[in-house]
Formats: sequence, C-alpha cells, structure tokens
Amino acid sequence: MSMTDPYGRDITYLRVSVTDRCDFRCTYCMAEDMTFLPKKDLLSLEELDRLCTVFIEKGVKKLRLTGGEPLVRKNIMHLVRELSRHLKTGALEELTLTTNGSQLSRFAQELVDCGVRRINVSLDTLDPVKFREITRWGDIGRVIAGIDAAQAAGLSIKLNAVALKGFNEAEIPELMRWAHGRGMDLTVIETMPMGEIEVDRTDQYLPLSVLRADLERQFTLNDIPYKTGGPARYVEVAETGGRLGFITPMTHNFCESCNRVRITCTGTLFMCLGQEDAADLRTPLRASEGNDLLSAAIDEAIGRKPKGHDFVIDRRSKRPAVSRHMSVTGG
Repeated sequence: MSMTDPYGRDITYLRVSVTDRCDFRCTYCMAEDMTFLPKKDLLSLEELDRLCTVFIEKGVKKLRLTGGEPLVRKNIMHLVRELSRHLKTGALEELTLTTNGSQLSRFAQELVDCGVRRINVSLDTLDPVKFREITRWGDIGRVIAGIDAAQAAGLSIKLNAVALKGFNEAEIPELMRWAHGRGMDLTVIETMPMGEIEVDRTDQYLPLSVLRADLERQFTLNDIPYKTGGPARYVEVAETGGRLGFITPMTHNFCESCNRVRITCTGTLFMCLGQEDAADLRTPLRASEGNDLLSAAIDEAIGRKPKGHDFVIDRRSKRPAVSRHMSVTGG
C-alpha cells in the first residue's frame, strides 16, 4: 500500500513532533516565555505509536522524531522501543531523530539498542558565549559531551546549523572543519519565517547562495548526488573530504521532490511545512478503537497535499509566513 499525493509523489517519510517543549529557547525558533500546550492536548505515547504504525502500514519507510526537543518528553524511550519493532520486520527502513544534543549522554546507547543508526544534532556555533546567547540558556559543554557519547555508541551524526547573518556566517568554515574532522556531515539551513519571535528575521536572513560563494573562496565544493531522503543538496569539500549540505527553502525550494509530511504532538497533520493547510488526526484516532476512520482521514489529507510552500521573508509585513512556531510542527 502506498500514499501518493495529487502530484504523483509517494509519501514515504514521516516526521513526528513528540513534544513542543524544549530545554533551549533558540532565538530564531522560540519566544523566550513560550506558552506550551496543555498536557491533555498532547497525544499519549501509545497514541503516537498507533498513529505512526498506521502510517508505516500505508507506506512510510522513514520515521524521524522531532520536537521541541524529543528527548525531554517523559518516557520517550518507551516510544522509540515500541517503534523499533517495525525495523525488525523490515516495514520501516529507518528510525531517526533530530535533537539539540543536551540529553544524548543519557540516551545514546539506548537509541542504538533500539536500532537507531544516525541522528541529526542542531548546533549553530562552537563559541560557548554565543551558544548561550542563541539558545538563551544552553550549555555547549553538555552538547559536545552528548555528541561524544553518541559517537562512542556508534551513532552516525549529521550537524545542522541555521545560517544567521551577522551571527555565525563567519564561523561556518570552522564548524565545517570541526564536523568533518570528527567524521560528521554538516548541513546549513536558511532561516524560515515561522512563528512570532522577538527578533526581525529580515535582519537574520542569509541566502545560502551568498554563503556558498564565500565558502568557495577558500574551499573546493564539488556537487554530488548524495541523498538522505530529506531536502538537502550536498557537495563534497575537497580540502576536508567531508560532505556539506545546503537546505534552501527560501532561495531554491525543493518541493518538486517532496516525499514527507509532518505530525505535531497534538495529532495535527501538516502536508507542507510552509502552509497552514492541515488535518486533525487526533479526533479520528480517539473516536474509535479501530483505525479505519484514521486511515480515511490520512487519505483525505494526502489528497490535499499542496505542490509547494509560499515562504517569503517580507520586509513590508515583517509577519511570519506561517504563525505556528517551528517547535510545534517539528523541525
């Protein structure tokens, strides 16, 4: 069974936000005093398992847990362990997660034991002072220790860095050398207009075409066809031997090959990160013991998946393209 959208794209990749909460408050992602969702609105771990299982039965091959910070969700490893049964049957090809690294020291070995083979770690700077500034209260020492523990446990790591003009653009070469020196890929991401935050995103926005041109003054970047199932385009850096990915939702969208949908921790399905178009899956999930209603709601939603997003960073309105924060939808 497969889910195919109106444009002939098979939906094989599901990203699930297991919590809107996070132990950091990254300035481009969240407001400092976020109002988090009431617990009753959140899907239970059992409901999340049931929902993911229906998607896997309908053709999802890759499942990524996100947040907020997925590893701050209480008993999250119970869900990871349950979902890992689909890896054993071969129904699911990959179970992975995106994390800020703060909890990895605790969970790295258990993740490996559950069949997780690679993870993404968000890290925008190696400077401890700037790290605290951008995360508002993060400790880079804990993140580095988490990365150490994850690599020691055998996890493959890709670093994700959001490129922010005037903040970390000059550090990207150092971050890349550090990542590649430790055998990690690095992906840089353009900032996206999601959710009301205190800063003006038009001042933060750095087109990656500009960043790439800067990098090419000191590095040889060779385009390669490498793919991980997500939207990044990769180059190989001749000087380091490592891979560098670019995710460019603003300057060059990648919608034509979009194979993914996202579920929030409240059971809302977003067919596109950059559209408000959504479907409520919590109601059909809770309305019946069986999955027929849920399955029908998923089919109806996939039938409405848009061709692409309408992201634009607009100096006139200063308003985000979508009102919800990235931490709600899942990165």
